[in-house]
Amino acid sequence: MQGLIIKSTGSWYLIRAENNQDYLCRIKGKFRIQGIQTTNPIAVGDQVEFELEPNSENGIIHKLLPRKNYIIRKSINLSKQAQIIAANLDQAFLVVTLASPRTSFGFIDRFLATAEAYSIPTILIFNKIDLYDAEGLALLKEYKTVYENIGYPCYEVSALEKINLNLIENLLKDKITLFSGHSGVGKSSLINALLPGFDIKTTEISEASDKGQHTTTFAEMHQFPFGGYLIDSPGIRELGVFDIEPEELSHYFCEMREMLNQCKFNNCRHINEPHCAIIKAVENEEIALSRYESYLSIYHGNETRA
Repeated sequence: MQGLIIKSTGSWYLIRAENNQDYLCRIKGKFRIQGIQTTNPIAVGDQVEFELEPNSENGIIHKLLPRKNYIIRKSINLSKQAQIIAANLDQAFLVVTLASPRTSFGFIDRFLATAEAYSIPTILIFNKIDLYDAEGLALLKEYKTVYENIGYPCYEVSALEKINLNLIENLLKDKITLFSGHSGVGKSSLINALLPGFDIKTTEISEASDKGQHTTTFAEMHQFPFGGYLIDSPGIRELGVFDIEPEELSHYFCEMREMLNQCKFNNCRHINEPHCAIIKAVENEEIALSRYESYLSIYHGNETRA
């Protein structure tokens, strides 16, 4: 039988088969994908072939079908390991906040570089706009200017006050969308607002750290009543870029990619080389300083927390 992975719990996978029935399945023995070393060889969004075990309602996965794409993150604490967050995506929503807690430029840029590397279009969703004061609105304008100027769509929403949710529904219709973001951005509240009655667990922000508590433990796919699927992923405290070589990094900063052939040296690192088009563009404010600082941070291997 063939089916879609709709939930992963680490050792067990929930598969929705072509007959619209759900089956709990596991991987038998070693199951590795050539060229990919991850803690999870199969992820939510994957299409697989499986067969039921004798005298059982559970199954064994024996084949992973070709992927359109996938998105991956490196574990900060286990630097040699990585995790596939989801596969076969049409787009990703990065839910961010500038209030309680504030998402950093560095975190956003790491996610965007990773999504670019795996050819996944990304939209920035600025949540909790009901909490913004005048200073917060000015900061929001600064963030949106940076990302809209380089082609990333940005939307302002409030899950609590249900502001602009109709705009989000239109973006989600008939697509498979990954919802991601660090803990505390209100991702689960936003999903609950889009899926009335589903009641994904939410928690309060920690007053001690101004960080969210992890509420989603395992990645899971949900179907929208208006068409399309979302993949809810665990909140990310730390985001490590995986499998991007330093010399390739500038290709995944879209505003830099357009200028690479203008540097004097083909192997320019865009750090301190003479006649570097990227450095000149930063000096001329054609590339945002925050983006360039994120590039340098990733290049030198510094990991960013939310």
